[in-house]
Amino acid sequence: METLAVPSRKHVAVLVAMLTMTTLLSQFWRTALAVIAPELIRDLDLSPRMLGLASGGFFASLMVAQVGVGVAFDRIGARRTVGYLSIFMVVGATLHAVAQTGPIFVLARVITGLGCAASFMSALILISTWLPQARWAQGLSWVFGLSQIGILLAGAPLAFVSEAVGWRMAFAGMAIVSAVAHVAFFIFIRDAPPGVVRLEGDVGPSPGAIEGVRQILVLPGIIPVFALFGVAYASVVTISGLWAGPYLKDIHGLGAAERGTVLTVMALLQMIFVFVYGPLDRVFNTRKWIVMTGALITWFLMVGLALVPNPPLMLALAFFFGLSMATNYNPVLLAHMRSHFPNHLAGRGATTGNVAQLLGSAALPVLTGFIPPLFGPTSGGYAAEAYQMMFATLALALGLGIAVYSRSNDIKPRP
Repeated sequence: METLAVPSRKHVAVLVAMLTMTTLLSQFWRTALAVIAPELIRDLDLSPRMLGLASGGFFASLMVAQVGVGVAFDRIGARRTVGYLSIFMVVGATLHAVAQTGPIFVLARVITGLGCAASFMSALILISTWLPQARWAQGLSWVFGLSQIGILLAGAPLAFVSEAVGWRMAFAGMAIVSAVAHVAFFIFIRDAPPGVVRLEGDVGPSPGAIEGVRQILVLPGIIPVFALFGVAYASVVTISGLWAGPYLKDIHGLGAAERGTVLTVMALLQMIFVFVYGPLDRVFNTRKWIVMTGALITWFLMVGLALVPNPPLMLALAFFFGLSMATNYNPVLLAHMRSHFPNHLAGRGATTGNVAQLLGSAALPVLTGFIPPLFGPTSGGYAAEAYQMMFATLALALGLGIAVYSRSNDIKPRP
């Protein structure tokens, strides 16, 4: 374990700013398909399955990298791990701009996913190193709240730029931004705050990759937390990052700019409400029940989308905006997860949990991509029943995660 000399506000501000930049870019690349999905389908001749594969391939690449990333976190630190992987992000981002076929576009997504593999969990590692345990959720809420700017950029701004100069030029510009941001991260970030002291006997031995994962999985109470972590983000991002755009076009006839506006509002609501959730674990001195409340509200809204056929536009928007507000319990869930791990296994623990999240994030887009063809083609895109079935599938996945998580033990931020 590490004893913290309380870092100055300036040092914490720099840490939050740098982590925000890297997680912001990861958010952008995770959700960059939704608003321009119809244009990608047209220009690259993508089938629903290929579009699902492009989204799922990003998360599959993230997932495959997690064991190696966890070892790298524990052995060389978050700074160098994120810095080295940023090379893949820039290469993949560039390939987005020049892809001419569906398979090449899928490859671009896979490479970019590898480049983003350390971004989110580096925030968990560095926040838990720099801040006291009681403030982990609040620190994470700042990073992840501000990182929603990436989702904002993937909404109306991406739609506007794509209409003005084409989606290829938009992706080329983001490749340049990705390169500059990661150079800054490598220059300014440090793995520990000034004045940190390691105490004898507080740091355990560093096990190998497989042994480290085994030690994480046998920790008491961790499996129920992983169960919800595996579907909490994945179920919502499959909607906001993939199917919301096509749904708004096919069911409600919205154009690219209108779809971008809706996705921008969704991202703004996520940004605002993640700050609302952040301090709640300290206010109520519980993590489990903050998470349960947010997850259950999210589940009810998904069920609503699944049960209401052809809802009026305002009702559909109410469901989407409600999801964006309710689903921001993830920083509290992350703090709950991190509180199970000893410090010398923090990297392995974070990335093992992230494998669960990425399994869901890779599987759910691909799984839902198989649903539209089951209902046959329509003149306006995919059938309304197909979207209902996709929402029902996501609600089922989240409901199972909630049921298992309900058996977890609460770890309070204060004794």
